[in-house]
Amino acid sequence: MFSLAIAILLLSSSCFAAGPLAVPLGTAANYAILAKAGITAGQKCAITGDIGVSPAAATSMTGFGLILSSDGTYSTSTQVKGKVYAADYASPTPARLTAAIGDMGTAYTNASTRGNPNYSELANGFIGGRTLTPGLYKWTSAVTINGSLTISGHATDTWIFQLAGTLNIADKQAVVLSGGASAANIVWAVAGAVTLGVNSAFEGIILGKTGITMQTNSTINGRLLAQTAVVLGMATVTGA
Repeated sequence: MFSLAIAILLLSSSCFAAGPLAVPLGTAANYAILAKAGITAGQKCAITGDIGVSPAAATSMTGFGLILSSDGTYSTSTQVKGKVYAADYASPTPARLTAAIGDMGTAYTNASTRGNPNYSELANGFIGGRTLTPGLYKWTSAVTINGSLTISGHATDTWIFQLAGTLNIADKQAVVLSGGASAANIVWAVAGAVTLGVNSAFEGIILGKTGITMQTNSTINGRLLAQTAVVLGMATVTGA
């Protein structure tokens, strides 16, 4: 009986989440893309989830062919499977966007200031070809994904990546999930600009202090939460 009890305990402990405490996104989690300064879309973008800008107005969202709803609280677009919100739309949209932008800033601060990283300056920022297990990772310079990157863990595990510099994934490279890892539990807190290269595939929630650019045919399973602007070049964004 004693051995059986130990076996059950060990089995149940494997179900506990590994990695840091999850980053609270608040109402920013309601958006696949959220930006302060604007969102630019190229032709044939495909976005699944709501998008929004604040304090910028609807005119800061270009390339969407927006159609305003009858009550003036949101717009629709053939490129968005969801609703489009802007700070100059009818109430209650402005207040909700203000709250979401505030939550986005709080989430960035939460993620970027976590202490005692499990890994610091890993591979001097050139992390392509590696497999990353749950944990808190920190770099004081730029990070480049110059080869396929695997993020491996269970569905409840968490990852936080703190970048003081820029984040770039090279053309035709991919972030790959393994073992049941969920994009919703992966947070990239990036102080510098973010660039997802041509035909690249990315996973996770990007909390960008500056701009985020998705180049032609790039994809992301996650969220783009930018404190400046988001630029999409025929890209695919799937909210996670």
